[in-house]
Amino acid sequence: MDQMLTKPTISPMSAEATAAMLRELVAHLRQNRTRLREEWVQRIIEAQLLTAMSKEEIFAEATSVYDSYLDVLETGSVEALQAYARNLSERIIPRGVETHEVLGIVLLLRDVLARELFTRYGSDFGTLNNVLEAYEPAANRIATTVGVGFVQERERVIRQQQEAIRELSTPVLPVRERLLILPIIGVIDPMRARQLTEQLLRGVRTNRAKVAVMDITGVPAIDSTVANHLVQTVESARLLGATVIVTGLSPEIAQTLVTIGVDLGKMNTVGDLQGGIEEAERMLGYKVMPVREATQQG
Repeated sequence: MDQMLTKPTISPMSAEATAAMLRELVAHLRQNRTRLREEWVQRIIEAQLLTAMSKEEIFAEATSVYDSYLDVLETGSVEALQAYARNLSERIIPRGVETHEVLGIVLLLRDVLARELFTRYGSDFGTLNNVLEAYEPAANRIATTVGVGFVQERERVIRQQQEAIRELSTPVLPVRERLLILPIIGVIDPMRARQLTEQLLRGVRTNRAKVAVMDITGVPAIDSTVANHLVQTVESARLLGATVIVTGLSPEIAQTLVTIGVDLGKMNTVGDLQGGIEEAERMLGYKVMPVREATQQG
């Protein structure tokens, strides 16, 4: 009669057995920390990851990551690793380290440690299977935690940079006492329109301005949402005690405003920036005169 060959069945480990296996595994990895860490750093360098950092810096960070990695394997808690990942990201993102590099070094460490497990337990298939069953979910969780932490920090930095760029794109300039100029260039979307309002009102309050000249010569087009937002900006500034003079309306924008029914009676408009400044100075009581006449009066 033919004999049938069957694979040995391996029962899943209990939670207690998994925890015990991880403790044994962590003890072994800690005992061989120096050798495994050096192997990991060497593989990072060979893979040309973290090239913005020196070998000494890579080694220092590798030490912290290695220890954090083992702590998570031992305790199952990722809170400390999350905090370290955020801290690490804050330090290395400004140096140009990319997301794929961070994920790459974590996966390399996972590979180095997995190889060590095969070396230690490879002669016993059942034990090796139990070790991997305990190790792999924890290693995947660690990789996910570090990757998500880095991506979140990178997104935060990008948002800060975008905010800085938007502020630079809509500067509020104090040119005289109580007089501000807000030159706007480029497309105004709803988000930028909201920021424009915030910056103008902040400038009015900070400088105790009475008049602000908003020049939109460099704005190619305005839709109904943005147009109504500009009207609201003018009204908000008025409530703070400042008059907004809008200059640089192109014929196309003026026609758009009329077509969509914007109440131009609520907007003080002047043809160009120079005319707007002159109107603002008149409102503030400034008198422009030739230099010779001003010298004689002085």
